[in-house]
Amino acid sequence: MPDNQTLPPVTMTPEEGRSHLRAPRGDGKPAMPDHAPPGTGRKLTLVVLGLAAMITIMLCAFALPSIHSGPDRVPIGVTGPEEITKDLRQSTDNAAWDVRPYPTATALQTAVKDRDIAGGLAVTAHHVDVYTATAGSPSATSALTTLGDNLAAQQTTPATVHDLAPFTEDDPLGAGLTAALLPMILGGIFPALILSGVFPGHRALRTRITGALLFSLAAGAAITAVLQFATHSIDGNYWLTALGLTLGTAALSTTLLGLQALLGMAGFALGAGLMMLLGNPLAGLATGPHWLPTGWATLGQLLPPGASGSLLRTNAFFDGSGAALPTLTLTLWLAIGTTLALLAHRRGRHPATTRNETTTT
Repeated sequence: MPDNQTLPPVTMTPEEGRSHLRAPRGDGKPAMPDHAPPGTGRKLTLVVLGLAAMITIMLCAFALPSIHSGPDRVPIGVTGPEEITKDLRQSTDNAAWDVRPYPTATALQTAVKDRDIAGGLAVTAHHVDVYTATAGSPSATSALTTLGDNLAAQQTTPATVHDLAPFTEDDPLGAGLTAALLPMILGGIFPALILSGVFPGHRALRTRITGALLFSLAAGAAITAVLQFATHSIDGNYWLTALGLTLGTAALSTTLLGLQALLGMAGFALGAGLMMLLGNPLAGLATGPHWLPTGWATLGQLLPPGASGSLLRTNAFFDGSGAALPTLTLTLWLAIGTTLALLAHRRGRHPATTRNETTTT
């Protein structure tokens, strides 16, 4: 080429210019820039702060009920001479105990077995009989036993403890019953999550609901079999207990499926967080519901984990006495979950109609 000939100018697009400046990788392709995209630092900060907040909330949800737990208007019965029972009712801490009079020791025992009260005292001039139900509330049993011993010491009489509903001989501390709570909660969360991934879309919603119900039957039978025949942690009618666990698992899983179908993963996360962060620590399966702070016990029993735990306890150790309220609670949650799923299914079948109605409104 002659020295005086001018080379034509080279033109590049902005993207070609950026690619030209990148050093090639070993495979001949241009290397990606080593700097982070704009906004990465802010996004990372928000994620870190969100995770820290979640851990803090979890700590508060699990720790605060335990720290502030104690007897809170625990219902107990008392029978005996009027002057003794009257003095007992007046001297007892009204914030801790709800003392109810009974005409006879037999009536008091019946009330304990029917779960109307957590225990009771039958007082005479020469003896104090303490009636407890450890399987119903281990913490209340311990406190009531101390109350009976103190009363007997004041009267210089002996005290005898009668456990009307103990844990099994193979599991006297009820460890198996307490350990069943987390599998029950996860047994509702995992099916909703997995079924939504395997059978996505509104057309498969009925399949997901059917799968959740079938899984609930299998899970109820399996958990009951392990607790009753493997660890010997519970007693009672196997089928009654299994049906109760089936209802609890179905109520939780259908609720999560309904929230996920209607609100997406945000709905699933909301439901799962509610069950884990509130339902788990407020279930009261280890101590009994009367050992939680005022109001929290009621909230815990209105959520599926608490209602499932109460139904398991009453079916396994009290022949179903007191099962009406937890059964009703779980049935309502099952109905709520099914209703949410039906609404999501209807919206999925008629998306155009829903959008038009929203626009018109």
